[in-house]
Amino acid sequence: MVSILIVYFPNCMKFSNAASDIYVPSGNSPDIALKQTTHLCVAAHQDDIEIMAYSGINECFDSQKNHFTGVVVTNGAGSPRTGEFAAMTDLQMQEVRKKEQRQAADIGKYNLQIQLSHPSADVKIPNHPGVAADLKTIFEACLPEVVYLHNPADKHETHIAVLLRCITAIRSLPANSRPKKVLGCEVWRDLDWLSDSAKVGLDASGRPDIAAKLLEVFESQIKGGKRYDLAALGRRVANATFYTSHQTDKVSALVWAMDLTPVVWDSAITLESLVESHIDTFKNDVSSRIARLSRS
Repeated sequence: MVSILIVYFPNCMKFSNAASDIYVPSGNSPDIALKQTTHLCVAAHQDDIEIMAYSGINECFDSQKNHFTGVVVTNGAGSPRTGEFAAMTDLQMQEVRKKEQRQAADIGKYNLQIQLSHPSADVKIPNHPGVAADLKTIFEACLPEVVYLHNPADKHETHIAVLLRCITAIRSLPANSRPKKVLGCEVWRDLDWLSDSAKVGLDASGRPDIAAKLLEVFESQIKGGKRYDLAALGRRVANATFYTSHQTDKVSALVWAMDLTPVVWDSAITLESLVESHIDTFKNDVSSRIARLSRS
């Protein structure tokens, strides 16, 4: 096995939380790594990145021109735990999850992995100074082609809070510095209910061995009582298979996403109005189909 040089640069990039972790698997400068980011995922918890943004990880894997950066906003202290992790304190669990996220960065050959280590309670506070400053620092320092965020129909409150803070940070940028594409991805609630015209399909078929390893590395979750590995991989296959009823599968694994780009470019479009529009479309589609097929 080829060893990977791991170097920390304590005097470079700074964040508000002393427990934050900046990890560059290549040993490059964090500032340089952040600037060369082409694919950026900002997620709430450790392992969210690997569930929602695998298509970006795969696209950047061994690429000379594409570079994937992952950001985890919270410290992961509140995760459920059983078995060998049952007796761990929140502080111990934070360290375990931080280490697992670094291992995922190695497996996926990430350009950069940042863990901001904020408590979930702080992230849920609108305009929390530390959270806001950290996200602004990240979004100002890179010009990614695509940003992967949580989707606004997700049912996990911390996910929604992270999404909201990210939207605020992106909107604060000058127009020419905002990402070209912002996608809200599946984690806690799938997006199969979106109309086909609204779905953004993220191909997760490539390198299935890497896709599995990226999820399996989070033993604190899997052995702790949550089979996120099986669930995430199974949902991707289900998305690909159940996408169309009258055509053969074009890919073997799909993650659905919602296009959030209009929200970051037009302040008049809110997340609420965007989701309500999609829900109305879904409601009308179901109702009209039932009504049409009920007529004699």
